Amino acid sequence: MALSYPAVQTAAGFVYEQLRKKIFEKSLVSGQRLPEVAIAKELDVSRTPVREALRKLENEGLVQIIPGWGACLASPTRQEIIDTYEVRENLEIMAIRKAAVHITPLQLCRLQEQIDAEREIFARRDLEGYLNVNDNFHIIIAESSGNGTLVGYIKNILSRTFVQMIFFESFFDFDTNPSLEEHITLLNALKNHDEEECVRLIKEHLRLSMEGLKTS
Repeated sequence: MALSYPAVQTAAGFVYEQLRKKIFEKSLVSGQRLPEVAIAKELDVSRTPVREALRKLENEGLVQIIPGWGACLASPTRQEIIDTYEVRENLEIMAIRKAAVHITPLQLCRLQEQIDAEREIFARRDLEGYLNVNDNFHIIIAESSGNGTLVGYIKNILSRTFVQMIFFESFFDFDTNPSLEEHITLLNALKNHDEEECVRLIKEHLRLSMEGLKTS
């Protein structure tokens, strides 16, 4: 029997959602080939919507399309991850120094909301939700810096680490969320407007985050 999808959803949208779901569920692995013919047959669609879905996933950094060879899941190298985190650390240090001075009570409340959401999402083992709320936490800190250009750069680097964490995160191997307490201590340091403590904590937080990625 052919798989069905809502009338309001295009065939390409259906394929996109199915592939993305498999990526987040880790039933597809980094570097795995994504042959159009096999996907089209499995999902009972033509190759055209498969091609469209793969292009959309490529735009998100989840898929690589190599002319003359085909598509495969992204496969960041260990060195690429190290390089990305090096840039991210410098950007986030700049942001949190400014945030420690300029953060408002409303922004502190928004950070607390992300922590509360993170606790709930981790309990559900919702990887996509977890990564989104984690990014939101760091974006709010960036916004608290008052530097719009810096916010743009941090959003860009977060999109890179988002992809890396999809494939290599290991947080859900633990019964408790190791980043939750780190976020709580960061929030407390921001409440106290302790610039140097904020810098120390963000460096440690990012170091542990990178070390938690299973890239071997």
